[in-house]
Amino acid sequence: MSMLDAVRPLFVHMEWADATVWRAALATPSAADDEILHARLYHIHATQHAFLQAWRGEEVIFKKADEFPGLDAVLRYARSFYAVAPAYVAALAPEAVDAELVLPWSSYFAKRAGFAAAPSTLGETLLQLPSHSTYHRGQVNIRLRELGATPPLVDFIAWVWAGKPAPDWG
Repeated sequence: MSMLDAVRPLFVHMEWADATVWRAALATPSAADDEILHARLYHIHATQHAFLQAWRGEEVIFKKADEFPGLDAVLRYARSFYAVAPAYVAALAPEAVDAELVLPWSSYFAKRAGFAAAPSTLGETLLQLPSHSTYHRGQVNIRLRELGATPPLVDFIAWVWAGKPAPDWG
C-alpha cells in the first residue's frame, strides 16, 4: 500500500466527519452565538486552507476569524476547502509524497516547542491535516456536549463500519 493509498481515505473520512459535526452544530440552537464553538470550527477550516495553499505552492494567507461572522460564514469557508482539496489529493502522483515541503509556519511552532523544525515531506503533511482536524473536532464535540447537544460519533472506524458513507452537509 502506498502512502497515497493510506491518505486518500483519510481525506474522505475527514470531510464526512466535518460534515457530520457541522450538522450537529447547526442543529444545536445554543451553538449559533457561541464564540468558543465559532473559534474552534474556524480554526479547523483555516488550517485546512493553509495546508492546501502550501501544497499548491501558493502564498499562505491566514484569514482572521472575525472575517467569518457567524457559523454560516465559517461553514461556507469549510465547504470551499472541500470543493477543491479532494481533487488535489486525488491527482497527486505517488512520487510527489516524497518531496520536501517546508510549511511557512513550521519555524514558529518549532520555536514555541523549543527545537528546530526538521524537514517534512508532502506526504507527512498530508497525514498531519486529517490528524489535526480530528484533534480539533474532538474539542468541538466537547463544546457541543457543554451546549446540551449529543456529539456525533465521527471516529474513522465508525465511518468504515457505516460503509464509508459520502459526506452529508445537510
